Amino acid sequence: MDSTFAKLIESLHPKFEALMRMPPCQYGNLPKGMPKRGVYLFSENGHHLYVGRSNTIRARYGRHCNPGATHRMAAFAFKLAREMTASYKPGDDSRTGLMLNSEFRAAFDAAKARIRQMEFRFIEETDQNTQALLEIYCTLALNAKYNDFNTH
Repeated sequence: MDSTFAKLIESLHPKFEALMRMPPCQYGNLPKGMPKRGVYLFSENGHHLYVGRSNTIRARYGRHCNPGATHRMAAFAFKLAREMTASYKPGDDSRTGLMLNSEFRAAFDAAKARIRQMEFRFIEETDQNTQALLEIYCTLALNAKYNDFNTH
């Protein structure tokens, strides 16, 4: 194995443990001194649901759950709404089409409200390669059911 990659892999579990030790915060109570870049986790009732990564964690958090966030900004909410209401058919207009459905739109708005109630954790990681691998590591270690790494 490449030594640089092996060293990076060795760093993942300690970062994962630090993420899990972090006291969770919630909507309206994000710390002022939170890092700009890193990996984040949404959990609900002890179930770890979604892991993400961002170079602007605070702004990304808002895009997941703010009432004005669109389906393109709030992918996690879109997945929750899709699970609650409709089967999803791939295609250029499928996301937009679902957003025109009043039942789906209500579920999408409810999903963003649900995310606002979830526990939120994060850990700083500025290196893009480490961010990507840490997101995958955390997703697999936590069996985060709303993550997938399918290509589009």
